[in-house]
Amino acid sequence: MKTFELEGSVRTELGQKASVALRKQDLIPCVLYGCKKENTNFTVSKSAVRKLIYSPEIFEVKLTIGKKACSAVIKEIQFHPVTDNILHIDFLEVDDKKPIVFKVPVKTEGLAAGVKAGGKLSLEMKRMKIKALCKNIPEFVVVNVETLGVGKSIKAGELSFPNLEIVDNKESLVVCVKSTRAAKTAEDNSEAAPQA
Repeated sequence: MKTFELEGSVRTELGQKASVALRKQDLIPCVLYGCKKENTNFTVSKSAVRKLIYSPEIFEVKLTIGKKACSAVIKEIQFHPVTDNILHIDFLEVDDKKPIVFKVPVKTEGLAAGVKAGGKLSLEMKRMKIKALCKNIPEFVVVNVETLGVGKSIKAGELSFPNLEIVDNKESLVVCVKSTRAAKTAEDNSEAAPQA
């Protein structure tokens, strides 16, 4: 997992009115949920988090709030339902000895047998929920699809990765090969071909 350095300012005034005032100054209210200590309220500028939020990659955040420095990950982001502006960010402090639950991007590798036969590969799960120590969380999980035929799929329960536990429902579809007209035609042709 890549790292991202972020500086925040301690927030003293809390509540809805204070949050609205902060957003008018292009600041985002945030909370750091600590491992052992109490939660820390702070703010970051919109420009400081742009590359952290609007990125397909995941990051371990090296967070500095006043004199406090720690490692954290984004727990949740609240967006405005109409403007899509960031309203609030929750961070979770990372402990080297405690596993965290985190959503990791899914990538496929290999050319599926079903795609060769004219089918279409569909990645149903863009991000997979895993549980692991922060140091063991990869930038993405790789699913090999070479043996996947037309109409076949891979479910979360069929996958395993070293040092990771998959938290998603075992029956959740991760990737599948959907039938297309081309695949149907190829299948019909093979059935119609004379047997040797």
